[in-house]
Amino acid sequence: MKEAPTDPIAIALREDIGAGDITTEFFVPDGLQAIGRIVARERAIVAGGETAAEVFRRVNPDLKVEVLQPDGSALTGGETVLEIRGAARSILTAERVALNFLQRLSGIATLTRQFVDAIGTSPAKVLDTRKTTPGLRALEKAAVVAGGGVNHRFNLNDMVLVKDNHLNAGSGVEFAGAIQRLRQERPGIRIEVEADRLEQVRTFVDIEGIDVVLLDNMKPSEMREAVALGRGKVQFEASGGVTLKKVRQIAATGVDYISVGALTHSARAIDMSLEVTHVGG
Repeated sequence: MKEAPTDPIAIALREDIGAGDITTEFFVPDGLQAIGRIVARERAIVAGGETAAEVFRRVNPDLKVEVLQPDGSALTGGETVLEIRGAARSILTAERVALNFLQRLSGIATLTRQFVDAIGTSPAKVLDTRKTTPGLRALEKAAVVAGGGVNHRFNLNDMVLVKDNHLNAGSGVEFAGAIQRLRQERPGIRIEVEADRLEQVRTFVDIEGIDVVLLDNMKPSEMREAVALGRGKVQFEASGGVTLKKVRQIAATGVDYISVGALTHSARAIDMSLEVTHVGG
């Protein structure tokens, strides 16, 4: 399956503007100059500032756009994140798409930071997943990093993750032998396998070539036992049902990674707005 890479900014502008911004055309004089400021209305971690800036530049390359709060900045509310100077019509036409990116991506960064802060001093890393908005994976995973998280695999070619469906579908394949063949043919690839029972963990930690065992929907007591079984042999990732209330307890089990699908599939958009000031023209 080979397709040309898509440009999410171009797609977003095309779907929002369509054949033209009729409202702005009829109600905002041509040639009017303005200053636009995107302001955060609540506490947040910024992500997507450069993406939002690029939206304005795509609409009108003559706009002067300055990112005042770089990705990863912690806001308390009231700060100006972007400032745009130039044609008022262009600023207003680009407004919604720029805000959509900035609010969405900042929401992901903010939720990620909440999870990172929740585990305190634990060395466990908070991971994202592939549960991303189609076409926006690169932007959303960058937002996770801005929030202090760590990216899991970007796509299916990055690493191996053998889940229960793979084992069920490939029931005729000798598992340990497949791991060894994979190691020989793809020596640098990272190999992770999913376990939802301690019996599986006992088997996996003794198979040479496995890097990480994913503990799927296990209780903290089971995670702790699993970590003890594989200490010094493999790393462990906790996954499934991870919430802000549970994540500290999960981190305390000794797992190396905690993957959280909610970072990208359930983050709330941050409240931001564009304020425009007429400066003549």
